[in-house]
Amino acid sequence: MTAETPTGRQILATPMDPDDNDVEAATIREYLVTLLATVWRQREGFSGKRPFGSSDWTLNLYGALIKAGYISGEYDENGYLLEVDDATGQKLIASAIQALAGEG
Repeated sequence: MTAETPTGRQILATPMDPDDNDVEAATIREYLVTLLATVWRQREGFSGKRPFGSSDWTLNLYGALIKAGYISGEYDENGYLLEVDDATGQKLIASAIQALAGEG
């Protein structure tokens, strides 16, 4: 993990592996924008549990944060996430959302 807390803008710029997430996003910004566009398009049909078809969508974001060194997490030998610092991950993604609004 990094010693300093990253800004919301740094979180938005965090790379994601397009092959490792359901929307093939290259950054957390792209992922969150796609999530918002999906909410808008699907409206009352939107599933917060499975917005892109699978229930592990938050883990896509957490995986990027772990790889960037922003939060701690542990994977098993098959690459499945065993443990993650959920509280810090939530705060960092909330910070990224605020940055999307121009507030961070």
